[in-house]
Order: sequence, then C-alpha cells, then structure tokens
Amino acid sequence: MTKPVNTILFDMDNTLFDFAAAQLAACNAVAAYLGRNDGALLFDDFFKSGQRGYESIENIRDYLKSRSILEGDAFRPACRIYEQVKLEHVVPYESVPETLTSLRNDGYTMAVITDAHSLDATRRLERAGLMPFFDGMVTFDMVMVKKPAPEPFLAALDMMKSEAETSLLIGDSPPRDLYPARQLGIRTVYAKYGDQYSDSRTSVDADFTIARMAELLQVIGSLKEDRRRVNS
Repeated sequence: MTKPVNTILFDMDNTLFDFAAAQLAACNAVAAYLGRNDGALLFDDFFKSGQRGYESIENIRDYLKSRSILEGDAFRPACRIYEQVKLEHVVPYESVPETLTSLRNDGYTMAVITDAHSLDATRRLERAGLMPFFDGMVTFDMVMVKKPAPEPFLAALDMMKSEAETSLLIGDSPPRDLYPARQLGIRTVYAKYGDQYSDSRTSVDADFTIARMAELLQVIGSLKEDRRRVNS
C-alpha cells in the first residue's frame, strides 16, 4: 500500500525561483560594465555551456579572454557585479510563497536539496523570503557530491527523519532531480515551468508534472484522495 506523504523535498534554483533569469541579468550587468552589449553570449556560451560549471566565476575569466579583454583590473570588479546583480534578481516564482505557506499550515516537513554551497543557498533563500518555510537544507559542501548522485537525496531523508516512500520531490531537471529520486523510491513532481534545458518534445518520466507551483497543491490533494479511496 502506498504510504502518505509527510515530507516534501525541493530543488532550489529554477524550481523556487528563476535563477537563470537572475544569471542573465547579472551577465548583462557585467557586459555593460565592460562597455559591451553581449551579456546573453556570456550567459549562453559560458555559464550555460557547463564546461566550467553552471556557477563558476571562471566563466567570466574565459569570457574576458575570448573578447581579448585583459583581466588586470576587470576580472574582480566584474565578478563582484555578477554576484551582486544575480542575488538582487532572485525572486520567487509566482505562487511559490503562497504554496509553501499552505503546505506549512498543513503540517508538511519541507527541505531544500541544492548543488549550491551553504552560504549561497542561504543568501538566495533569504533574498527570496523563503528561508522560514524550510526545516532543513542539503548543500554541496555538506555531502561533497552533486546531483544526480544519491547522497544529497539520502542526506535529506536522513535529516528530515523521513522515508523515500513518504517523501515527494519537486525539481526542474529530469536527469539531476527526477531520475535519481525515482531510483530511490521517492515520488517526483516535474517543475516544467523552470526547465531551461530539456527538449519540450521529450517525455519526462515523473509521477506528476506541474506548469506552475500552485498546481503542487492539486498534486498533494490527489495523493490524499487516492489514499482515501484505498482505505474506504
């Protein structure tokens, strides 16, 4: 028999807020500081390429070199601008605060699983006004491996004193969030609205799909209803 959900695990970037938009705004600010208008190129060809890592400031160094801009006095100010503007543009997706409030009022335990470092994750959640909703957080520096490795998910279950069968994970990345969670027996919700990379024509193997965060409440409601039918 399927067990009731009591713990909800959330990916952070592009699930709770549009982190890609924040990064693009930061890249535009860096380009403007350098007297250029190719911030989208910095974002698309460097940060999104994955060669240096999605968050590495070494992407800025590579960008400067590709544009024959001497690092000298440019690199460190560009990095400061990038980090400052990126954080300023961290804003929760529509209906995220309201949905988390409803889940909190219903007594669910909630945690964040992210590849970001603790300090960065804390700053973003605080900036978005979402930190008070969560009972715990698993970050890269806590487990020293990134998703899709199972360790971050297992650490979250252990931290929340929960079981895979009673947990639900919400994430935007099929390969890094949904697939590893399903392998562990965690039910999954695909946050399609935040997926920046998947081909829209590709089917995603998830238990549920939502087009906006508010629809998560419908998912929770359907799980409750299914259990009532089983018990009746």
